[in-house]
Amino acid sequence: MSNQKALVIFSGGQDSTTCLIQAIAQYGRENVEAITFRYGQRHAVELERARQIAEDLGVKQTELDLTLMQQITRNALMEGGAAIQPAESGVPNTFVDGRNALFLLCAAIYAKSQNICHIIVGVCETDFSGYPDCRDIFVKSMNVTLNLAMGYSFQIHTPLMYFTKAQTWRLADDLGCLDYIRDHTHTCYLGVEGGCHECPSCVLRERGLAEYLAEKPERRVSVDRNILSRVQTDFQAAFR
Repeated sequence: MSNQKALVIFSGGQDSTTCLIQAIAQYGRENVEAITFRYGQRHAVELERARQIAEDLGVKQTELDLTLMQQITRNALMEGGAAIQPAESGVPNTFVDGRNALFLLCAAIYAKSQNICHIIVGVCETDFSGYPDCRDIFVKSMNVTLNLAMGYSFQIHTPLMYFTKAQTWRLADDLGCLDYIRDHTHTCYLGVEGGCHECPSCVLRERGLAEYLAEKPERRVSVDRNILSRVQTDFQAAFR
């Protein structure tokens, strides 16, 4: 398809914000939109962060209500007060059945209505916490399914698929936005402002940042210099 517009599935967290800023660099601010889902997550503070970040970056954001999920599934990510426990085997109790499949379906329906073919999602197989719907094989299968279901040529992009959290922080630094992402995004499963420092999501984020900062002088992600220059210009312009 000839159009080069992109839709970013955007939560207001570290990964999706990195993907959003990278998309602005690649496609241009005027060609990028964000879509955010409210599904009953206990860490709903991320929705506030998502709105603020989209406003900061000058990107159109659409927020959809998917709280119907509360009627059909139970998990620690959607039940206030539930203990968050990593799984010794299988998936952790924070896994939301069907969430990413539903997100991609809704994003694709919206994207087609806006003549957008590129869909970007910040899932990661390297640090996927045992979630089966963060795997590359799942995303590729959804890409085929959505194309067949709607007779449209979607291209689902997963720029962080094989990145560790340290590498994601490194990419943010190369894009000139590490401090912004560290200070403005929300990751904590418990919804604690600034992070609880104990839940699996906080631990993964903080450990990755520490690893990157420890190796920063020696190693950096290779990025296209033209893209880097463009995103830094756009990012700085958003705050003038």
